[in-house]
Amino acid sequence: MASLELGSVSIRSYAFDIVTREIHDRLIPLLHKNSNTVLDLQDVLRRFAFDNICQFSFGLDPGCLELDMPMSEFAVAFDLSSKLSAERAICVSPLIWKVKRLLNIGSEKELRGAIKMVNLLADEVIKQRRKLGFSSNQDLLSRFMGTVNDDRYLRDIVISFVLAGRDTVAAALTGFFWLLSNHKEIESSILEESNRVMGTDPELHPTFEQMREMPYLQACLYESMRLYPPVQFDSKFAHGDDVFPDGTFIRKGTRVTYHPYAMGRMEQVWGSDCLEYKPERWLQNGLFSPESLFKYPVFQGGVRVCLGKEMALVEMKNVALSLIRRFKIKGTDESFKKPKFAPGLVATVRGGFPVMVSKR
Repeated sequence: MASLELGSVSIRSYAFDIVTREIHDRLIPLLHKNSNTVLDLQDVLRRFAFDNICQFSFGLDPGCLELDMPMSEFAVAFDLSSKLSAERAICVSPLIWKVKRLLNIGSEKELRGAIKMVNLLADEVIKQRRKLGFSSNQDLLSRFMGTVNDDRYLRDIVISFVLAGRDTVAAALTGFFWLLSNHKEIESSILEESNRVMGTDPELHPTFEQMREMPYLQACLYESMRLYPPVQFDSKFAHGDDVFPDGTFIRKGTRVTYHPYAMGRMEQVWGSDCLEYKPERWLQNGLFSPESLFKYPVFQGGVRVCLGKEMALVEMKNVALSLIRRFKIKGTDESFKKPKFAPGLVATVRGGFPVMVSKR
């Protein structure tokens, strides 16, 4: 059902309008206001993505990117839930967090409280939507409410979409702008391509059709996610007995973990220049040429391919063009160091991404 909805023209147009409005009404004014001061671009992008995904999923606008940059209760509880859930994975033994959960102490007590807050707020949104009627609304929740009557199931669906669509986009854009701050010649090439397609007026917003005519921008985004994938490692469980191509037997129920961050840096997969940021590797005769999703598992592959892949790419292109055409984004001395990541479900740069933004 989600696959059909996310593939429809109407919901993609709805998502595009939300993103464009958030860029025009909040992101650009915020960067103008903070021009020539040091700003944590990672934090800004996380706020931007949270506003977008909440409007798209719930029809709820948390307003995290307003000029005074407030944090909503929902965003705080959501961040804490994600952080503490991810920290379970780095425990010496799962018994530690399971005992803490049983006794309701420490981080597990915090996690329980944060999840309760997320669920309460999501439940309240669903309750209000039922009171007001949902048939005329375009957000994901309203579309599901037409056929699903189980409120708990609705809540879990929508929270899953917030989790999948918020931090991944922010992480991908953070990696992209970090690489551009270290490769100004690539930023200049993106600007030249956009000027050729859109003209030189920086106030113009790109259309779907114009973005499709920018293969170099697409190559730059794919290449940045090869080096800095939003989800750095992931696991699957074998649905049945299986055998890997190299002959390894996999028993039903076995957990198999793969590591896109490492895979993107393997010389035998990507060649001797695998550590270089080289968008040209994605172009053939000036056209974008994708690799197999199993070689490049950033969006997963097969029946588990990311449902929001195309919408995420459009959102990232929209942000990239809107910022590059209007601003010079320069990393501070601290930004030029190789990023170190904090434990989390999605790649988050420890200490943020401090930049100086000035009008182009």
